[in-house]
Amino acid sequence: MTDYIVETIRTGIFETLEMTLFSSFFAYLFGLPLGVLLYATSKGRIMENRPLNFVIGLIVNIGRSLPFLILLVLLIPFTRFVTGSSIGTTASIVPLTVGAIPIVARLVESSLSEVQPGIIEAAVSMGASPLYVILHFVIPEATPSLLLGGAINIATILGYSAMAGVIGGGGLGAIALQYGYYRYQKDVLWTTVAILVIMVMVIQGVGNRIAAKVRK
Repeated sequence: MTDYIVETIRTGIFETLEMTLFSSFFAYLFGLPLGVLLYATSKGRIMENRPLNFVIGLIVNIGRSLPFLILLVLLIPFTRFVTGSSIGTTASIVPLTVGAIPIVARLVESSLSEVQPGIIEAAVSMGASPLYVILHFVIPEATPSLLLGGAINIATILGYSAMAGVIGGGGLGAIALQYGYYRYQKDVLWTTVAILVIMVMVIQGVGNRIAAKVRK
């Protein structure tokens, strides 16, 4: 590979990290409260509200069922409205965030559901409000599982970021498509694939270790 390609790949790594980290942050900013609502309003929970739970669950399920490539295309007008462009690294953060929000919501709901009911019953018996119980009992108890879910989500967004290259999203996915596929440069293609695999493994490994430390 030429020096130009090496530099391009280096730039692609930073663009991929930028898309992944910012998208993960915004996905949790919206997805975490959504997941808490899904948990708290479900049957038998502390804020049971089946109609609200059904509506939120329906929205989340629809969001999860859409293939990400289709979502990329559907969100082009919205992405252009938010960022002023539908291509590039910054523009890709919008569909990556939207695609990850329902995944985050379900991961959070699943993590919170692992908390033992006895802990919640004890908190309620002491007169704690539903919001206090969730913030000071449920979420702290579920923190290790939430961290594992966070690592899974970041790795998922990293994979999605590669697909964003189809619409000129930048990052390693765009490099793999532009050089590896269109120009038949197999060395570039396999190099970008290898880097993406390593990045996913590192993220998952770090997430597992942090969760294990917090659990102890």
